[in-house]
Amino acid sequence: MIKHTAFLFPGQGSQSQGMLLDMVAQEAVVRTCFEQASDVLGYGMLALIANNPDGRLNQTEYTQAVLLTASTALFRLWQQRKGITPYCVAGHSLGEYSALVAAGSLAFSDAVALVAYRGQVMNAALPVGMGKMVAVLNLTRDVVHGICKEASNDQHQVWLANDNCPGQLVIAGHVAAVDRAMLACKAAKARRVLPLSVSVPSHTPLMQPAADAMAIKLQETIMHRPKYPLWRNVDARPTCDVETIRNGLVNQLTSPVQWTDCIRKMLASGVTSAVEMGAGKVLTGLVRRIDKTIPVYPVHSPELLLQAIDATHLSHSYSSNPLEINDE
Repeated sequence: MIKHTAFLFPGQGSQSQGMLLDMVAQEAVVRTCFEQASDVLGYGMLALIANNPDGRLNQTEYTQAVLLTASTALFRLWQQRKGITPYCVAGHSLGEYSALVAAGSLAFSDAVALVAYRGQVMNAALPVGMGKMVAVLNLTRDVVHGICKEASNDQHQVWLANDNCPGQLVIAGHVAAVDRAMLACKAAKARRVLPLSVSVPSHTPLMQPAADAMAIKLQETIMHRPKYPLWRNVDARPTCDVETIRNGLVNQLTSPVQWTDCIRKMLASGVTSAVEMGAGKVLTGLVRRIDKTIPVYPVHSPELLLQAIDATHLSHSYSSNPLEINDE
């Protein structure tokens, strides 16, 4: 049996104070990556991670750049340690930028600047305090979609923003509408309804000003055809076409993240294992809830990274028939 490994790159929610500092201390390639990002952005990223002044680590403008840098640093270390190459890549929201760096489509310095700008325009799209994101556990997509429709009116709307895995959805929108939807989700016997530490209502039409700004910025940015297919959030389809990728990065700001469909279709295409290339194990948990049979390897500590390299080398083989891509 031919075995293929997907590399998955996390988005917001994977950050934590002190993340990867042990690797920074031990591995020059990791430390250099954070230093390069700091030079691009003009502030000390490692000090931000260590001290989290004013809670900046959870502020979109900072979170996005930190997480992209963490994923890139781990991927560089993986390469230095002679880890396998991915069959395909996917990123959860922001993680698509990290995936594109790993696939050679975006230069790291360009990606750092892009996601910092992305965070700025997302923050600017809606006045502070007017938006909200909430995780909803143990309700179906259809039920939550109906609740969002009922909780919306002409002044305030709420939408399904993330389909992360069976039993884990995220809703987002205007605070008043989200609060109404939260009450309805609780009445519908949701196991938990949990506000998220995200400063903007991502993946909703409220992000249209940010999408417009990113469309211009992405057209100004050099992108290359990726070495590995990217599975897009917006339609759960793989692509190597640069313009299709650009459009997906724009549209993902206002469209829901189709993570469940993305993983299911990826597995159906021949993927038999996955590596979570990021600071944490959020995606590992999501994939295991989508399909319990697929091995998933997080790499956010030195020990886990070595275990993942060994495990994927043992189970990996290369096919002469790469994933078929039908780019539009």
